[in-house]
Amino acid sequence: MPEGHTLHRLADDLTATFAGHAVRSSSPQGRFAAEAARLDGRVLEGAEAYGKHLFVSFADVPSVVHVHLGLYGSFVISPGTAHPVVGQVRWRLESEATADLRGPNACELLAPPEVDVIMSRLGPDPLRADADPDLAWHRIHRSDTPIAALLMDQKVLAGVGNVYRAEVLFRHEVAPMTAGRRLTRRRWTAMWDDLCALMRVGVERGRIDTVRPEHEPEAMGRPPRADDHGGEVYVYRREGMPCLVCGTAIRRRDVAGRNLFWCPSCQRRH
Repeated sequence: MPEGHTLHRLADDLTATFAGHAVRSSSPQGRFAAEAARLDGRVLEGAEAYGKHLFVSFADVPSVVHVHLGLYGSFVISPGTAHPVVGQVRWRLESEATADLRGPNACELLAPPEVDVIMSRLGPDPLRADADPDLAWHRIHRSDTPIAALLMDQKVLAGVGNVYRAEVLFRHEVAPMTAGRRLTRRRWTAMWDDLCALMRVGVERGRIDTVRPEHEPEAMGRPPRADDHGGEVYVYRREGMPCLVCGTAIRRRDVAGRNLFWCPSCQRRH
């Protein structure tokens, strides 16, 4: 599932491409046809992300389009128009460019109160200026749930997914099964600040990079990571490979329904 940086980058790209323009709106697949017709010819005002949710607004339309990509969704912007429809396109936007949404978990036109309901269910998003890390801390420090599961809970923290949770825990030497209540306020603040910085890099580069300069391929004399997820990471999808810091074999286990990767030597802190 795309993590929060992907949605924020997508919101920026949609705004840069379509904001201020009257756009043609359609649903080649037909599952969003009535809603797309209501938006056809309207001026797109902008798009914003909150966690893994995307919201697209139009001038003179009180409702907004809510998109959640889920595991298999994609929203691809291509230059030019009149592109043939390829695959099941739920929603197409056209102006001087074309944006095709395929396979989302959600694509719906929502009134403001319905948007508020979604927002109220989400924890703070490290990529938003209005985020309050104290809201996440209040839930974390009272919980016996492992911190590795709490970081994936969108009610606690919005936008953090499997890669960022594994990497931030490694970078701060936190054992993944540590109960939330055993995390100190100081360490949580450091983790939050790190997530803010790492996810901003993700928005800029369009990929997740988490290794420090001294552990980059050039510095260590090692080949770059070869993985379809891209980016240089410490532990994610590196099971059985040597830790870049201590050389211990990286381990994997299931936590909160997803594969978690960690270094049993570096991550002993409770």
